[in-house]
Amino acid sequence: MAEPIGIGIIGMGFIGQTHARAFRDAARDGTPCAVRAVCDPNPDRRSGVASDGGNLTPSTSDERLFDPERVNGYDNADELLADDSVDLVCVCTPTDTHVDLAIRALDAGRHVLVEKPVATSSAEIRRLLDRVESVDRLCIPAMCVRYWPGWSDLIEMVTDARFGRVLHARFERLGSPPTWSRDFYADANRSGNAVFDLHVHDADFVHRLFGRPAALRSYGDDRHILTQCEYPDIPSVSIEGGWLNDASFPFRMAYAVEFERAVVTFDSRRDRPLHIHTGGELTTPDIGTRTGFDEQARAICPGLLGYPSALTLPTVTEALRVTEFIEAERESASTGRRVPLN
Repeated sequence: MAEPIGIGIIGMGFIGQTHARAFRDAARDGTPCAVRAVCDPNPDRRSGVASDGGNLTPSTSDERLFDPERVNGYDNADELLADDSVDLVCVCTPTDTHVDLAIRALDAGRHVLVEKPVATSSAEIRRLLDRVESVDRLCIPAMCVRYWPGWSDLIEMVTDARFGRVLHARFERLGSPPTWSRDFYADANRSGNAVFDLHVHDADFVHRLFGRPAALRSYGDDRHILTQCEYPDIPSVSIEGGWLNDASFPFRMAYAVEFERAVVTFDSRRDRPLHIHTGGELTTPDIGTRTGFDEQARAICPGLLGYPSALTLPTVTEALRVTEFIEAERESASTGRRVPLN
């Protein structure tokens, strides 16, 4: 048996607790990992009791994420980075702190899982990429949708072409503005608004499926954007993402992909989210109840130990390309023009 990967989590708000839950459950099921340390200035968040719910995994008031007697708790990042029981640092802090913390973790000899978005500017990601290329450690953007059941299935369908080539594809991610970390998300200069909170997932996913588009045309703004992507061999690819202005609107992630011999759809609001229409029949595979965070934890730790992962781990270079794509979307939406991509 391999020695477990020691996990350290910096930032124990909603997303940090989501990662703690995913690694806890992965370890329970046999993945070689263990949460060894957490860092947050709020002592209640170092207690091991879940407190912050989100749009997918609302917490119960007494859920135990870890045993504080067995997990080191710190109130500043430098103490966690100096903890030799930590192999992988999860950076789960506000976006504008990601790059500096990731660089400090790499310099401390740790692997890094950095939450999305890595940053809201390509210049900041280039700064991190320069450091990544000079160290013998991995820095992995946390693009959990690549691992999401139903979405990872679609990657396989496109890759092995079991239904022929893709003719049309549409991706949608909508919800009300986050109710957690309100001050942060209300500051567009720090959060990047919905294009970097929600839409970034589908921008990354489209790149993972089809590669970089030749050009794009976007409509809307940072809070709600619709983009048409141009590919030489796919007639239509569109992605839409945004915050809608009423708190009662439920979060929804969805896609509809037409292949030559099938139509495949996903809707997170359905009891059976994945639908496959082929040969005149509908099938609704059971994709289980795990989230992309769960599957991400199960892929990353074996990957760090040198075992093949189910999906290739995302890279900072890929995060840079996606951020450049979002910058081009902003340009197109503000100018009303088509923007070619290099």
